[in-house]
Amino acid sequence: MHKIFFKSACLLGALSVLLGAFAAHSLKGSISDYAVAIFETAVRYQFYHVFALLITSFLYRDFPSKFTRWAGILFITGIILFSGSLYILTYIKGAVIPGYDWVGVVTPIGGAAFILGWIFLFVAVSGKKK
Repeated sequence: MHKIFFKSACLLGALSVLLGAFAAHSLKGSISDYAVAIFETAVRYQFYHVFALLITSFLYRDFPSKFTRWAGILFITGIILFSGSLYILTYIKGAVIPGYDWVGVVTPIGGAAFILGWIFLFVAVSGKKK
C-alpha cells in the first residue's frame, strides 16, 4: 500500500506543478482575479497534501495499520474533492456559467477529509513504539 501512496503522491505532485504553471502563465489576465485565486488555493492545498501523502507512504512501512491506510486514502480523497471542486469552480467562474456555484459545497467535504487524514495519521503513530 505504501507504494500506491508514494506513486499517487508523485503523480499528484507533478500535476500540482503543471497546474500551478498553467495558472501563472495562462490563467492570469484571461479570467477574473477572484477565479485565479480560487485556482491557486486548489493548487496550494493539493501540493500541501502531496507532501502529507509522501509522509504517509513512508510511515506506512513502519506503522502499517488501518489508521495509516485511511490517512492516505483520506488525503487522496481530500485532494480530489477539495482541489477538484475548486478547479471546477474556477472553470465555472472563468467561463461565466451561471447556476453552478453549488459545486463549491463539495469543497468543505474535501477539507474534512484532509482534517481526518491528519487525525488518522496522528493516531497511527501514537499507538506504537519502535
